[in-house]
Amino acid sequence: MINITLPDGSQRQFDHPVTVGDVAASIGAGLAKAALAGKVDGKLVDTSFRIDHDAKLEIVTEKSPDALDILRHSTAHLLAQATQRLFPDTQVTIGPVVENGFYYDFARKTPFTPEDLDKIETEMKKIVAEALPVQRSVMAKDDAIRFFNDKGEKYKAQIIDEIIPPGEEISLYGQGEWIDLCRGPHVPNTNKLRAFKLMKVAGAYWRGDAKNEMLQRVYGTAWLNDKDLKSYLTQLEEAEKRDHRKIARQLDLFHLQEEAPGLVFWHPKGWSIWQVVEQYMRNVYRKTGYG
Repeated sequence: MINITLPDGSQRQFDHPVTVGDVAASIGAGLAKAALAGKVDGKLVDTSFRIDHDAKLEIVTEKSPDALDILRHSTAHLLAQATQRLFPDTQVTIGPVVENGFYYDFARKTPFTPEDLDKIETEMKKIVAEALPVQRSVMAKDDAIRFFNDKGEKYKAQIIDEIIPPGEEISLYGQGEWIDLCRGPHVPNTNKLRAFKLMKVAGAYWRGDAKNEMLQRVYGTAWLNDKDLKSYLTQLEEAEKRDHRKIARQLDLFHLQEEAPGLVFWHPKGWSIWQVVEQYMRNVYRKTGYG
């Protein structure tokens, strides 16, 4: 008999191994539908994770603190799948969660344009509507290297070869025709991903080394619902209106240049104001004994 202890201290007993999703369904259809993942003995896992021993279980829903990271990580996979559907010559590399969103680095000879991002975002929404089950599988290290090399994904094969210890199994996540190397966990179905937006493209060196190839990094943001997404985008718009770099240019005070990050190029008006401020500060220092 397997005893599953829930967060409220109650227990559910099963005479056979069960998945996180099975336990959620035994509690109620609503919880089963809302389940994004599970936390078994403190470890985040997929809803398909099989429990074969006594364990503590928390069902992760949108109300859980872990929900956003799981949604964002899964949306990064959604981005990669949509990109490779539209641009089959693109190789995927890594796609982690970052503050307020996610990114994915792509290897592609042709630069992405803003129009490309619009097309990719539209394709992402199509994949959400397809409601593709997200399925986890495992593969031996050597088999995984061979698998990704055969797919033409040399970056994925390199990651496995250099980072994964010998003899360790590799976890893969697939949705529809697309599959990727990943530890997970992920949402059980692409229809869980609804509130997202692609933001911009930037350059990034492979493995963060300037000696390596330059990749294209696509940034996106993802939220629990459209209301939260809209609130975040509005916040960004308001912040941009108050950006000191933009205001300084408008007032002809100073400007900054991409090739010299952090260096201020003063205009005559701005330099005059700065001199007044600097002399005032020097006078305060002298009067207070710091001069």
